[in-house]
Amino acid sequence: MKKGLLESNPNTMTKVIKLGVFYMLSFLFLLAAKPALGIGIDTPTIVSGIAKLTGTIKIPNGAKRDNIFVKITVPHQISGEFVKYKAVVDGTGKFSVDADVETTVSFVHFSTSLNPGKPLLVKLESGEVTRLDIAYNSNSDVENIEVTPAMNKNDMTRYFDLIGEMIQTPPISKAEPLYDKSTDHFLNYAKSLLSEILAVAKNDTLISKELKEVLYDDFRLFFYKGSVFDYDAAMTANYGRTNGDKNKKPVIQKTDRSYYHFLRDFKLNDPQYLYAVTFLEFQRKVLLNETLAIPQIDETDIPIWLSSTKAILSDLLGFNSGPYYDILAANAYGRQLTEEIRPLSEKQKQNILNYWGNGEIAKILFRKNQEVAELDKFKSPAVINDASKIAPDKIIQKIVSKHKGKVILIDLWATWCGPCLEAMQRFRNTKAEFHGKDVVFVYLTDGSSPRKLWEEKIKGIGNEHYYLDDKQWRHVMDKFEFEYIPSYLLCNKKGVLTNKFSAFPENEEVKAMINELL
Repeated sequence: MKKGLLESNPNTMTKVIKLGVFYMLSFLFLLAAKPALGIGIDTPTIVSGIAKLTGTIKIPNGAKRDNIFVKITVPHQISGEFVKYKAVVDGTGKFSVDADVETTVSFVHFSTSLNPGKPLLVKLESGEVTRLDIAYNSNSDVENIEVTPAMNKNDMTRYFDLIGEMIQTPPISKAEPLYDKSTDHFLNYAKSLLSEILAVAKNDTLISKELKEVLYDDFRLFFYKGSVFDYDAAMTANYGRTNGDKNKKPVIQKTDRSYYHFLRDFKLNDPQYLYAVTFLEFQRKVLLNETLAIPQIDETDIPIWLSSTKAILSDLLGFNSGPYYDILAANAYGRQLTEEIRPLSEKQKQNILNYWGNGEIAKILFRKNQEVAELDKFKSPAVINDASKIAPDKIIQKIVSKHKGKVILIDLWATWCGPCLEAMQRFRNTKAEFHGKDVVFVYLTDGSSPRKLWEEKIKGIGNEHYYLDDKQWRHVMDKFEFEYIPSYLLCNKKGVLTNKFSAFPENEEVKAMINELL
């Protein structure tokens, strides 16, 4: 990842997988575009819909045709999560996917098992069928693409490469100490650095002008979300990069809500943000920020919640009404549904009906609630285990002894690790299949995960959790020779380690590993 403002968690020794930058970017930047140049997109609107993607995958004669599959990742801007779909390519090369969508047009991340490192940007329309035919050569490179409705081919193939180039672009100016400067100085520095990065996209001659415009908006959201929103983390990172004394910690000035006046520059009432996938991540930052302190929605009547929220945000955003606030309220419910995996209460359902009636936002939330209600039947409550008095070399031993007679899958993760969270989401339904069986799922993290955020995240994960200190974490990582997360340990019923691996494989592979030990 680019060194500078985009670097995070400088004090943790944990590494994200080497492909993490590309993977996370592919996951976060599934963008759309504004009208013109054959893209033909109107102002996006919210809809509880279904879109179909069909097509063919053609490979040279004689090439192995077994076990080819396609994957798409769809951004759900209202419920606030990325939803993945996988479809097997049959013997004739055909595939078909029906995907839930939450906007009239969704741009999705598309990849195949033939060349997962070269994803495509593909447009889906609610209630319509998108046809995608791809021909690969003998090196598994894309040789030809045909798509209906038509889409700019360079936008499809070049988009993710361009984002990678933007992330890797080194800053023109040398990193300077910012931790001892004013917050306005930092914000001006950040704006200048962002301009340097956006110039990479501006100078690109292949991607359409319309897609660039959306890219500018979305990258700004990504940049501010990861590098500016958390001032304390940004200054700690800056101190680590620019100060020679690694044993000291900087005294970082406290910020208040006025720090977030930069939100006004985004003009967040613009409905085009529904095409910017980072928007749903940005909204999560707004809802969880401790300085802004927006109240949880829980069972509060929506107009009352909105009144409290507007009192906090209106001066910072520059507006007191508009679609943004309705989307934020929906996102607040979405956090409960998609992160805590907690179904709506009867009071919440009534609040939603009272405010949105039978509108599209209500339909989306109730559709998501049905899915969550099914998962909730098999979810175990999150149990926090006190690890403070356990010696570093006894952590795994303690876990194994607590769960004798059960198969144990230990997951090393962090709240900031995109691949970790995505793996958990992918594994939800498969994990539910082991409910009531002799299997226990244990999750380890360290201080790089903010404690409060960790406590929120584990509500939706459930099962057994340990919050390790630096020595405990480093011992586990070193003992099992893990270089990055997510990483996993699998023990049989006798407590014997039978497998260890990094990066989450396919669900079926992990399922088979566990079943072999039952």
